[in-house]
Amino acid sequence: MLKALPQNYDPGLLVGFDTRDDACVYKLRDDLVLIQTVDFFPPIVDNPFEYGQVAAANALSDIFAMGVNPSVALNILCVPGCLPQSDIAAILAGGAQKVREAGAIIAGGHSVEDNEPKYGLCVSACVHPNEIWSNAGAQPGDVLVLTKPLGNGILATAAKRDIISQADFQAAIDSMATLNKYARDAAAKTPVHACTDITGFGFLGHASEMAEASNCTLFIDSHSVPIFDGAYLLADQNVIPGGAERNEEYLNEKIKFAEDVPKPLRAILFDPQTSGGLLLSVPEEDKKQLLANMKEAGVDAAVIGRVHAPGKVLIEVVHSP
Repeated sequence: MLKALPQNYDPGLLVGFDTRDDACVYKLRDDLVLIQTVDFFPPIVDNPFEYGQVAAANALSDIFAMGVNPSVALNILCVPGCLPQSDIAAILAGGAQKVREAGAIIAGGHSVEDNEPKYGLCVSACVHPNEIWSNAGAQPGDVLVLTKPLGNGILATAAKRDIISQADFQAAIDSMATLNKYARDAAAKTPVHACTDITGFGFLGHASEMAEASNCTLFIDSHSVPIFDGAYLLADQNVIPGGAERNEEYLNEKIKFAEDVPKPLRAILFDPQTSGGLLLSVPEEDKKQLLANMKEAGVDAAVIGRVHAPGKVLIEVVHSP
């Protein structure tokens, strides 16, 4: 599944910028590659421990989206001088918990003083190249499976504006803190042609990268896409993060919507996600077993579309109630 880069790149770089994959892959020797990624951001939740969990889960997700398990992580921490030491400790503790849960270790890191807190991880894994998934392998006839609901960016925006309660936001927080390890482990029991995770570029942004890298068109049934409770109503009330609008503007000519796709659903499909789920392209004949494996692993996965031969756009969105 790995697609080599042009020859003017370092020949050891097997996956880099050309497919916009979730992590880089560098060949150490014929039977061993290094996978690396980095991600960090300001708080999206108020509780410092939960913030650490979410930021770590988000960074680790890039490794799971490549089909493997992480080995080593390094902390990246920016904090203002006025932040209590107890909050700093809680952020790091939340991150450390998720790294341990992922089966990796924290080997150190770096911190600097900054006006706004920021936390995340640099994550590495060393595996055999045959173990890696890419976003470039989707094939016509595949079904598309999504492993987490959409709309956490809209709910986070509502929480910042004090439009919803902490209780209304908690389901999204719990989802963001959930590792994609369990979805990855379940999916690995059946063939996977392509995979990516859904983060700041939104569902349609990351799906379009898969379509472009795979030279195909994805057909998405918006009615089948799982969304968080409350997200549709908030989107209908125009509670939409700025990132969703930027995603829509950038992707405008790459996406075709059927006329009956509701406007709030369109906004949710563009909504920037934090620590969203995996989007998997899998053979039709393996769909039933994959969903059974996901259910057994406690992952509420849904079939949300299909892969077609390349057309005039990267993604066509329909609505089939």
